[in-house]
Amino acid sequence: MDDQDLLARIQALVEEEHSLREGSGDGQAPDQARLKQVEESLDQCWDLLRQRRAKSESGENPNEAEPRPVSEVENYKQ
Repeated sequence: MDDQDLLARIQALVEEEHSLREGSGDGQAPDQARLKQVEESLDQCWDLLRQRRAKSESGENPNEAEPRPVSEVENYKQ
């Protein structure tokens, strides 16, 4: 997956997140389980994109970047 593919995946996840948060329009609460999965996937994608960019900037091969487990990326300090 290159940066453009990753950015497209992020965009799709953001759109799904917004759709879930808006609900069906009839006052129903969003699907919390799916919303959590989308948020976790977004965090993983952003982390992978940052890894790829850092490797590229330091002269390393960005394709060597690997997705980190949800348990790791969800515990980062902002």
